Amino acid sequence: MTRPVRPRPRTLGAALLLCVPLVAGAPTTAVAKARAGGASLTVEERRLFRPVPQEILRRSGFDSVGPEFAHALAEVRTYRQARHVVGRCGSALWRRAVDRAQGRGPKGGDLSRSDDRPLYWARLAMSSSLREWEPSFGLSQGGREALLDRLERTSRGEDSIDLPPGAGIKRVVVTGFDPFQLDADIRHSNPSGTSALLLDGRTISTPAGPARVETAVFPVRWADFTRGTVERTLLPHLENGPRRADAVVNVSQGSGTWFDVDRFFGAWRGGTPDNDNVSRTGTVPIPPWAPTVRPQPQWTTTTLPYEELVAARSRPFPVRDNTAVVEIPAGASEPVERPDGPTPGSRARAGGAGNYLANEIGYRSTLLRDALRLRIPGGHVHTPLLSFGRGNTDPATGRISDPFLVRERLAITRQVTGLVAIATSAEGPQPHDRPEARRGWRTSGAR
Repeated sequence: MTRPVRPRPRTLGAALLLCVPLVAGAPTTAVAKARAGGASLTVEERRLFRPVPQEILRRSGFDSVGPEFAHALAEVRTYRQARHVVGRCGSALWRRAVDRAQGRGPKGGDLSRSDDRPLYWARLAMSSSLREWEPSFGLSQGGREALLDRLERTSRGEDSIDLPPGAGIKRVVVTGFDPFQLDADIRHSNPSGTSALLLDGRTISTPAGPARVETAVFPVRWADFTRGTVERTLLPHLENGPRRADAVVNVSQGSGTWFDVDRFFGAWRGGTPDNDNVSRTGTVPIPPWAPTVRPQPQWTTTTLPYEELVAARSRPFPVRDNTAVVEIPAGASEPVERPDGPTPGSRARAGGAGNYLANEIGYRSTLLRDALRLRIPGGHVHTPLLSFGRGNTDPATGRISDPFLVRERLAITRQVTGLVAIATSAEGPQPHDRPEARRGWRTSGAR
């Protein structure tokens, strides 16, 4: 069962006829500048104009998204119109990607519907156009950044999470990520992003009854997390009210051939470069406006039912209870690996999900859960690593897709759906179930 597509409001004026298909013609200003070096474009946006992203867009039918958006911007005459155009086009891209993944609307090319990459590269086509746009009115850098932020939120599903009220149905938020490590292989896909597209707006069956799933896909960029994109997206759905989420499941791609239910999350950024090739090392910064726990804890824990998730023996990939961390023990100065979780008073250097953005989304979402004193299942799951079949491993010569990749991606996303159903059915954790309670840790109060 899926929710119906929401009707689009009517608009007035040529500037508000948004994202209308164009006849192919000269490249947009953003495309021309990017090919010439486009100094204002980000590292992430510059990758867009390489052959592989262009082939992904063409073979998915998403190659018209950037030119359509640039055309809509060209008709804009006021900042208010710009906000409307950006919001509508961003939302249209998200809905188009969800519809395509779930089998609605025209297929639009020969690329598998389960592919998450058209959404990623089409969004970059839009953001590069917006970054290079020269409107007829004055536009400050702050105003442009606000429009770029609006594009990000609307095209990622961050502002369209719509949980139903009332008893008799569970409410769950699932998050995924963009593709990453694109300098190693620009063909990369991310099954967590596919999972988000396939699950958004669906009602799934669980042992506890039906559950409505709403999703969002987050960027692989330190700066967005620093600005609080996770808290801004999740907070409205964790506050008291008839639409409050009953579970939050963060999903990202791992590096093995199994699923990990990560038990512990650390307050530490390890410095791995993000999709803009930016590195950040240090304590995870919490936005000053977000509810949090004081003092900031070094560790948070999952409240997903890890024992049930492992015992279910879902297929085809094994599921592990991952308790490993890296810590600096109390009174010590060097980090050590611990297979069974952190010790009291230690400083975090890596959680079960590592010290990259997978760990950080797990840390931020569970810290927010604890700050609001919620007793709901919440935490992070790592999927298996998605890879190409034999003969397609060279990123310089390999094809952008193959049957092995498609089968593996669909198998992973089907198993994600089953794990979400199990997680959503769990009751909130009891105090003695919490690792910090068993070890005599003290939980700080919420601000």
